[in-house]
Amino acid sequence: MTLPILGVILFALLGLPLFCCLAALGLFGLHHNQTPIAGAIADVYRLAGAEAVSLSTIPLFTFAGYLMASARTAQRLIRMSEAILGWLPGGLAVMTVITCAFFTTFTGASGVTIVAVGGLILPALLKSGYPSRFSLGVVTSSGAIGLLFPPSLPLIVYGIVFGLNYGNYAKGMEEVAEFSIERFFFAGVVPGLVLVGMVILYCVFTGWRQKVPRTRPNVAEFFRALWEAKWEVPIPFAIIGSLKFGLATIPESAALTALYVFVVEVFIYREINIRKDLLKITRESMTLVGAIFVKIAGATILTAWFVDAGIPQALFEWMGQYVHSTWTFLIVLNIVLLLVGCLMDIFSAIVVVVPLIVPAVGIYHLDPYHLGVIFLLNLEIGYLLPPAGLNLFIAAFRFNRPITELYRAVLPFILVMFVALALVTFIPKLTVVPDLPKHINVPAVAAPAAPEEAPPPSIP
Repeated sequence: MTLPILGVILFALLGLPLFCCLAALGLFGLHHNQTPIAGAIADVYRLAGAEAVSLSTIPLFTFAGYLMASARTAQRLIRMSEAILGWLPGGLAVMTVITCAFFTTFTGASGVTIVAVGGLILPALLKSGYPSRFSLGVVTSSGAIGLLFPPSLPLIVYGIVFGLNYGNYAKGMEEVAEFSIERFFFAGVVPGLVLVGMVILYCVFTGWRQKVPRTRPNVAEFFRALWEAKWEVPIPFAIIGSLKFGLATIPESAALTALYVFVVEVFIYREINIRKDLLKITRESMTLVGAIFVKIAGATILTAWFVDAGIPQALFEWMGQYVHSTWTFLIVLNIVLLLVGCLMDIFSAIVVVVPLIVPAVGIYHLDPYHLGVIFLLNLEIGYLLPPAGLNLFIAAFRFNRPITELYRAVLPFILVMFVALALVTFIPKLTVVPDLPKHINVPAVAAPAAPEEAPPPSIP
């Protein structure tokens, strides 16, 4: 088995796509164990069957996000925020954080936010008197904020991948608990607000310390801007409200959102030309979707080998020799995930790493929703970590700045995000999921019963 693994690594270094590497490792592993590949193929086939409804939300929300990024949505939000936040120290920076969070939530790709929104906001920050390094830092860092809010694509992908593996791991377990994407949607809301709130506080402090010029609130201008953006501002609230009150499931909400945004941008604002723009936007958004889908398919084959070989259980048995408490495991997990987030894009990290950490739910008595939020928050921060954080390279290319300048610019924001990560990690109540109408929950999957010899939960 060593030779095939080395061969796959070599081809990966030569440019073999990740999904091919994942599938090849899974097939080689199953062949080595003399296990029929029919089970792995059946798991992949499930993606076109039982899981197709959940997967359908990915292209719909992505298409809606790319439509808004291509229209003048950012300009409308900026105008509205400038009118009402100008009096606040660091008000323009605060507006940057909020606007970028809005776009990242819908596009699911922080790089898109930096390219589409950052180019508009950075000149305004510099013109308003903000230091160059701080301006670069807030635009680059804000590109990764927003992935914990629904309908973020990483939330959906994590929910699908974790749900598949959670069900396989929990087979035969006596205790049963629910894991649904609908509930997971809401688990990240409060931690996301904590993260955004702490970054906003840092922006306010910087604006006050640097004595950045402020303006008086212009209520009339705010309401004019709000009226202009009246078709777009309610979108996230409508999505969350429809799920909270059971008016729609996630797939239904995704379909309605895509249709609504299409009508608004094409026929009401008329900023998307069907002949000139629509094909390009569709191609760009579906390229991202296609990359996600093939990664999930390849990872599904790899997961079949993991389950057959008992790799996740063996990993945690080895880890159990050194890690004996929930607190220690969470610290180790954060360190590992930060490194993963620095080296891989968020979707690749989800499909590769999630199957390996599923047993932690039972062994260390973790709430699956809490574990998922920690996972995604680490990967958000990983986008900014030197030397290989993806957003650093995107921002350096977009703003034509040396990568080392970006390293220094994002450092204060990374420290602020570390504080937010510590709060979310060690205060699980921040991820408490509200009760949802029962008719919108997906079927429950078995939760692994905690081993009798395991220590009691060390987290309230």
